[in-house]
Amino acid sequence: MRKTLKATAAAALFSIAAATSAFADGHAWAPEGPIKLMIAFAAGGGADTQARLIAEDIEASLGWEVIPEQVTGKGGVNALVALKDMPADGSAIALVVTESLGYNAAAAKGAGIAPSDFTGLTTTAGFQMAVVAKADKGWTSFDDMIAAAKDGELRFGTMSQKLSDLAFLLGEAQGVDFNIVQVRGGRAVMDGVQAGDMDLGFMAGIQSKGVAAGDLVNLASALPVPLTQTPDAPTLSDLGVQFSADGYFVFVAPAGMDAAARDAITSAIVESTNNGKASGILKKAFGGAVNIQGAELDALLQSDFDSAGQLMEAVQ
Repeated sequence: MRKTLKATAAAALFSIAAATSAFADGHAWAPEGPIKLMIAFAAGGGADTQARLIAEDIEASLGWEVIPEQVTGKGGVNALVALKDMPADGSAIALVVTESLGYNAAAAKGAGIAPSDFTGLTTTAGFQMAVVAKADKGWTSFDDMIAAAKDGELRFGTMSQKLSDLAFLLGEAQGVDFNIVQVRGGRAVMDGVQAGDMDLGFMAGIQSKGVAAGDLVNLASALPVPLTQTPDAPTLSDLGVQFSADGYFVFVAPAGMDAAARDAITSAIVESTNNGKASGILKKAFGGAVNIQGAELDALLQSDFDSAGQLMEAVQ
């Protein structure tokens, strides 16, 4: 069974307070030159936008030059491979998702990467991952969708191999066969559902505006907990799948990073996600900042990596 660590409210508040205090102390450490920020997401999306706003916030508040650069592909693995052998002096960091260091790293055996190859800095936000369909399908509940699936095969959109595995297990648990269509990115899933090319799909918060407008329906939560927007939707666990798509956006650096550099960069990112321009998009698209750091973040990343094999075995 996949085990997921969650920051308690008290721990999260403590982390933010500690980081803000370090920020206020003026950051004894400063980079000797530009910081390369590798972004493992396509330009123009919510993930790319948050990374660029964080870079702007850091430059505006501290005067550090942060240079964003797209390094996409293989669910963040390409960015991690590029980052792994860079200097651990604070001159290079990357924004990926926890799945990149978990399922994707475990699956990309030839890449030779693991959480121990990186220094975790902080998460920025969690996902509101849900199984979503267009409202005009007439499905007001997950059971409605399953009834339709039993009458004819439905096309289920996903944006990663892990999510494709979860879609397969969900169909298996419910006694239906989904036609799983894996595409690149959450926007592609939403566009496919909106255009009718897919009947339903996984979306990680991008659906919130459509759900609020009544155009889309959250049929189920892909998290271990209910969705914020539609708390009555069942979780995957409720539906017989003992894995979830829980995850976070996370900043990492090469392993062995100097503690002063790690603390200074982490503090700057946390300040941006809670009080800078980046805080707005995080609240709008992902429900607000979630900052997990230190030993708790290390344990979360290692847990995701260790449990990836269990999910892969479950779909064999």
